Amino acid sequence: MVSRGLLRQPFCKRNSKQVKWEKPSDSLVKAFDEALPKTTRVEKRKMFGMPAAFVNGNMFAGLHNQNILLRLPEKDRATLLKSGWAQFEPMAGRPMKEYLASPADIKAAELKKWLNASYDFVSAKPAKVKKAKD
Repeated sequence: MVSRGLLRQPFCKRNSKQVKWEKPSDSLVKAFDEALPKTTRVEKRKMFGMPAAFVNGNMFAGLHNQNILLRLPEKDRATLLKSGWAQFEPMAGRPMKEYLASPADIKAAELKKWLNASYDFVSAKPAKVKKAKD
């Protein structure tokens, strides 16, 4: 058993530096939870050790540090990148291609709108098949 004192932050081999991640604020977690689509198909669990939302086994939104991440179609990403949103890169130079980070000052109604768009986009994708355990 590994001692909890030996656990470390994720390591980035690309530049041989530890990547420092921070826990999202309670207010950000609350805003995220309140804006999620209200359907039983949304599964809340952790990704990167932080809150995330899944549909059919695919992540459609989540939190990372103090950012809200959304998985969106290319057309929406192109539009949002021009209006203050950013490409999500959990590690420098390693973007998650379909994910954007919302601006810090996003309003609740806009967040809800884009979370619903993200949910719709990802729910149209094929369900992920769980791998059999050996």
